[in-house]
Amino acid sequence: MSNEVVELFPGEPCHDLLYQNMKQELAFSEGADFEAWKKELRARFYAVTGLTEIEKNAAPSRNVKIEYEQKMEGYTKIRFTFESEIGTRVPCWLLVPDTGKEKYPVAITLQGHSTGAHNSVGEIKFEKDADYQPRGQFGIQAVENGYAALCIEQRGMGERKPTTPTRKAPGCTYSALTALQLGRTLIGERMFDVRCAIDVLADFAPCDTDKILITGNSGGGTASFYCACYDERIKLSVPSCSFCPYKESILDIYHCACNYIPAAYRYFEMQDLSALIAPRPLTIVTGREDKIFPIEAVRRGYETVSRIYEAAGAADACQLVETPREHWWCVDIVWPAINAEAEKLGWK
Repeated sequence: MSNEVVELFPGEPCHDLLYQNMKQELAFSEGADFEAWKKELRARFYAVTGLTEIEKNAAPSRNVKIEYEQKMEGYTKIRFTFESEIGTRVPCWLLVPDTGKEKYPVAITLQGHSTGAHNSVGEIKFEKDADYQPRGQFGIQAVENGYAALCIEQRGMGERKPTTPTRKAPGCTYSALTALQLGRTLIGERMFDVRCAIDVLADFAPCDTDKILITGNSGGGTASFYCACYDERIKLSVPSCSFCPYKESILDIYHCACNYIPAAYRYFEMQDLSALIAPRPLTIVTGREDKIFPIEAVRRGYETVSRIYEAAGAADACQLVETPREHWWCVDIVWPAINAEAEKLGWK
């Protein structure tokens, strides 16, 4: 092969050419029948994320096991597990404020690629956890803002990360790739776990299951967005540092394997999926300096979100909140945004 031919193909641009020229078959169109399009979009979303197959393997019962209850300053911490699919248990913590109310709205909080959900409840298990406290204490922050907090360990992370020598991999890579090989996705499995966790909330009297929000940062934000697409019992979704058109994020920039959904780009962009959340409130939090979710692309994607919400008759139910930071959970910005939406919903 001559040098001249090699120079014609720097980096092998086949994939680049394909996705740069690809038109999504189910992209939002203002002239289309909104409800008919939404129905078709939902069916395709189920298919490509593997939800259809995952649901077939649902555990016959949740089989909740409470491991301990611990009185903390200002709240009670309950550690429990439950079964979602056959062969898997989901570790959770429920934090219930001690302010004397009969019921509390519930904030489902999801860690991203940290050492695990124990960070959400302020537990330090590894040396690096100290660098993530108190900023990463999502559950405790929720309690401080008047919510019961359900902190869920996502598959492939923390306690649920494979540890055998042959299965060790960066982040949740092994779990994500194995799911793909089985005709499902890790994000689909995470969505299903959250749906089952919402079922379990009925076992805990202080939880108002009519008032559920979901939030998280990075990989936790990604799941927060997709879970709201999947389960309509989630009344408010606040994904942080995770929303961006696929083209400028996971196709242009290397990301963890858990972000990828087979064939998704043939059918929809991330912003199109906001139709599965509308008319329920959606607050997208993004950092102007975030290098893996470029701000100009986020703004462009949000323009489509805005048009979708207008078509759904809920133009005031979505918003884009920009922080001055990078890929960063901004406590002082996220929770005021959540509380403002909770007030609109009559939760406060």
